[in-house]
Amino acid sequence: MLRFLVRSSLKNPQWNPKPIIPISQSPLHSHFSSKSGKSSAAKGFNKANNKKPIKNPKNSGLDDSKTFVADTRGSTDERVLRARRLAEDENNPSLNVGPNGRPLFTDTSSLSQLTRKDTCSYFKFSEKELNQMLPEGLPTGMVKEFEESMRSALLVRQSFLDLRNNFRRIVDPPLLSSDGKGPKVRKQIVLDGPVNCGKSIALAMLVHWAREEGWLVFYVPRGREWTHGGFVYKNPITGLWDTPLQAENALKDFVKYNESHLKQLPCHIFDPVPLGEGAGIGLLKGVDSMPVPENSTLYDLVQIGIKHTHAAVGVVVRLRKELSLVKDIPVLFAIDQYNNWFTFSEYEEPVTMRSCRPVHAKELAMVNAFRSMMHNSMMVGAFSHSTAVGKLRMDLPDVPVDARVNLPRYNLDEAAAVCHYYLRQRLLPREAFTEESWKKIYYLSNGNGAEMRGLLPLMHTFCLFRIRKVNAFRSMMHNSTMVGAFSHSKEAGKIRDDLPLPDAIFCAWRSIVRGDGEECIILFKRKCSTNEKIPSCIANAERPWFDEFEHSLTQLRRA
Repeated sequence: MLRFLVRSSLKNPQWNPKPIIPISQSPLHSHFSSKSGKSSAAKGFNKANNKKPIKNPKNSGLDDSKTFVADTRGSTDERVLRARRLAEDENNPSLNVGPNGRPLFTDTSSLSQLTRKDTCSYFKFSEKELNQMLPEGLPTGMVKEFEESMRSALLVRQSFLDLRNNFRRIVDPPLLSSDGKGPKVRKQIVLDGPVNCGKSIALAMLVHWAREEGWLVFYVPRGREWTHGGFVYKNPITGLWDTPLQAENALKDFVKYNESHLKQLPCHIFDPVPLGEGAGIGLLKGVDSMPVPENSTLYDLVQIGIKHTHAAVGVVVRLRKELSLVKDIPVLFAIDQYNNWFTFSEYEEPVTMRSCRPVHAKELAMVNAFRSMMHNSMMVGAFSHSTAVGKLRMDLPDVPVDARVNLPRYNLDEAAAVCHYYLRQRLLPREAFTEESWKKIYYLSNGNGAEMRGLLPLMHTFCLFRIRKVNAFRSMMHNSTMVGAFSHSKEAGKIRDDLPLPDAIFCAWRSIVRGDGEECIILFKRKCSTNEKIPSCIANAERPWFDEFEHSLTQLRRA
């Protein structure tokens, strides 16, 4: 057997197996086994054997590096030139005009002062203010928006105002209507909706507003990190799994903005904090708890978990109980990527020498303490479909039935403001901007903000044809950009591969496997109403091929 392994390693030098480490089967000390190690090794071994030979690897690598350097220099030069022109545009207030002559930016200086009149306009942030109010980090969608538009501004949407007003009514009941027929107030809300509809951005804006109002906010911008990475140990007393690294990071993030509040709030529970295993250092000998001194504040409690890794998880669990007892100031729990807490983590528990059991997120001590919404505290959880968790059932455990709120994508008025804003930020050429062209982009992306931001710069080369569901492409022997859709529902049979198409287009597109296993090129989701002057079909925005779609159009434009 050993001789066979040596021969295999010599034949396949790229395959570098990790040494086999024996796992202790002690009930008091159980480590996790990562899923990705085995699967990635197998995938890498298969890919190494299935690689196609390259005719001239030296020349191809040199050409690729030259192309990459040239593209990088070109994109950098374009951004520098664009930034210079935007600086010059700041002196021209006539450019700050939105659709129908409305102001593109609101004059309101605070999120708490925004009203319905400010919808479909942009609210300006300062970089210093964002770093101060959201020290835990910004959502990925917000960072990309700021980078692409080269301005720290966000669209004021009615969905955010409704979310803000909901929690404002809880703290300030006189805002309710006198007849008691006002909108229903919810203390626990789960933000759901399609991909790229602004859930994480709405949650971050809500946290920003709450901290402006002086609230104590426990904000977790990356809930997935609580179930992935780091060290994990099974606590023999609680039967749950401790993640000390995640606990320490959560405490450090929590104290960044809330230090002044925590120093003024006394502790209500003075029971000793139970100790677990430290990050990579095991249990303490002869010590199983750490006392909490009398007259301690919540800041003192948090410092215990930061300074002592063995007490980190116990302090996080205790902190959840302490925050529910705070009555002096409003307390809000804001959890992004909340749907990752309702599925399996990446950890595994060894069952036998040859098998492991996946550990569910609810078995983690930190997730178990913060996941439930069956309490009287204010809490918001935002789903994140970018983490590929999958669709969850409607009736989630430990979540009220009416807690889920679906955020919509851009409507036509919001899309108009967004397109005028990107025009103001020189993200697309002014000579190619027309009402018909931006509406085509809006209906093609189905209101997906990320896809609209990527398609608008291609407006001057993006020519959409009125295509109905057909089983073959019409003529593509022209210089315009054209998109066609195959439909296998008409039982037309398999079409031959050598269609009369240009080689550049046929090579640029590859077949894409959807989530349900069906292979297609582009799938048009639904038809538009007949009274709108737009293409007769709209692309499904929930599509992983958007990056490839944009790259192909860019290559065609350069050609």
